[in-house]
Amino acid sequence: MQPVFRFAPSPNGYLHLGHAYSALLNNSLAMAFNGIWLLRIEDIDTTRCRPAFEQALYEDLAWLGLTWPAPVLRQSRELGVYRAALARLDAMGLLYPCAASRQDIAAALARREAGGAASWPRDPDGAPRHPGLVDKLSHTEAEAFTSRGEPVAWRLDMGKALATIAANDSPLVWTRFTAEGELSTVVAQAARWGDVVLARKDIGTSYHLSVVVDDARQGVTHVVRGKDLEAATDVHCLLQRLLGLPTPAYLHHDLIQDSGGEKLAKSRGSTALRELRAGGLTAADIWERLGFAPCPD
Repeated sequence: MQPVFRFAPSPNGYLHLGHAYSALLNNSLAMAFNGIWLLRIEDIDTTRCRPAFEQALYEDLAWLGLTWPAPVLRQSRELGVYRAALARLDAMGLLYPCAASRQDIAAALARREAGGAASWPRDPDGAPRHPGLVDKLSHTEAEAFTSRGEPVAWRLDMGKALATIAANDSPLVWTRFTAEGELSTVVAQAARWGDVVLARKDIGTSYHLSVVVDDARQGVTHVVRGKDLEAATDVHCLLQRLLGLPTPAYLHHDLIQDSGGEKLAKSRGSTALRELRAGGLTAADIWERLGFAPCPD
C-alpha cells in the first residue's frame, strides 16, 4: 500500500511559517516514504473561514513550490458524510444532546467553585471536563429545543464509549512514527477528555469527527501535524475504533515559535507568508530557514 500523507489547513487566516513547516515536512516525508501527500481544506467553521483566505492558501503553497493531486476535498461540501457518521454513533447509544453554551458552562463552574468545591477537572485543552457541570438532555428534550429554533450540540458519552471498546479486550492504542521510520506504541488516554462535542450547534459536526472520517475516506496512512494536536489523538483513536475505521500512524512535530517563545498563530497575528514574500524573501529562503533541503526549481 502506498503511504498517503495530508496537509489540512483551515482557511480562517493567512498561512504563516508554522503552516509552511508542516506542509514542507509532509511533502518531504511523503517523498522519503515513496508516498503521496494530499491537500485538504478544513473549512467547516463557516463563521471564520473565508474564500479569500482559501485562495491565498493555494497561492502560498504554490509559491513554496508544492503541488498536490486534484480535486481538493473541502469539508464544507461533505457535511452529509459527517451527519451519517454521527447517526451511527447515536444509533449505538453513545451520544447525548447538550444545550449549554460555553457561557453556561463557565457560569456553572464559577458557582461550584464559589461554593468552596474542589477544582473541577479540565481536558488537555484547558476546558472544563464533562459530564457533571450541566444537565444532559434527552432526545425528546433536544427536539423541543430545536423546534423553538434553539440548536443543540451533541456530545460523546465517554463512559459508554470506553465501555463499548473495552468489551473486545483490545487496548486503545495508536502508533507513533519518526522521520527515520521508527515505530512505537502509545496508549490513548481518551478518558481525560470527558464528554467531547462531536457536533457543534452551528455546524452539525466538529474537528474531531470530520478529521477522523476524512482521513479514512482519503486512505491517509500517516498523519503529520503539530504537537499541539497530539493529545487530540486520544479522541481520534477512540472514534476510529467505534466507527470501524483504520488508525493512521502519527508524527507530532515541534511548533515554530516567535522571538518570545510563543507558537505562531493566526489569532496572534503572526507574520504571514505573503508578508514575508512581499518583504523580499524567496521560497528558497523559507525552505532554508525551516531546515529543509534547497527548494527545487
